[in-house]
Amino acid sequence: MAEQGIRTKVLMVEDDPNIVDLIRSNLNVRGFDTVASTDGLHALRLLEVEQPDIVLLDLMLPDADGMDLCRQIRERSTVGIIVVSARGGERDKVTALNMGADDYLTKPFGIEELLARISATLRRTRAAAPARETTSVIRVGGIEVDLSDQRVTRDGVPVHLTPTEFALLRELATNPGRLVTHAQLLRRVWGPGYETETEYVRVYVRRLRAKLEADDSEPLILTQPRAGYRLASAD
Repeated sequence: MAEQGIRTKVLMVEDDPNIVDLIRSNLNVRGFDTVASTDGLHALRLLEVEQPDIVLLDLMLPDADGMDLCRQIRERSTVGIIVVSARGGERDKVTALNMGADDYLTKPFGIEELLARISATLRRTRAAAPARETTSVIRVGGIEVDLSDQRVTRDGVPVHLTPTEFALLRELATNPGRLVTHAQLLRRVWGPGYETETEYVRVYVRRLRAKLEADDSEPLILTQPRAGYRLASAD
């Protein structure tokens, strides 16, 4: 259900009119606004013009590579991206997450499951008032994480993180030096019901490492094999 008083706009990138009609009718009665595109170029134009809150992206489009389109959307926006695809293999899921997707839902799916995924993604990606933190700034080596303003710098240079990347870093940064298990990270960042989706954490930890760790620096995020991750102790 869309939040009361807030019209959530959903961009569907899907070439099957039956699926578009099904999703649109179910979202509209729950208070969502929807726009749809059947091709990649039009989808990018709608992304700019409509400024959607979330994108539902099919991978199998007639005129575009869905993975590449996912990457292009992520390069242009921090909007929540849920890939909705008949391709259910783990390789496809991992590739989509690497391209910037926040979640991956395999067809066929139930509307209630889709709504739950949309709600979970919006909780991470929709701008919210900064939370009050006991410690608002955490420093580890050259990395500074401002929890209140949701800003990250590396050696004084701002680092752009997506909302999901920041949410994951926040969980690690507020538990410096302590093990946070896969299940804990999945539940706290993605939400209840994601505890077994360990590839989500693995992909997003790699994304954080690529953005925050220099080749010649000490590791920032430490792996506890088969258990989870811990952030190097704060300064």
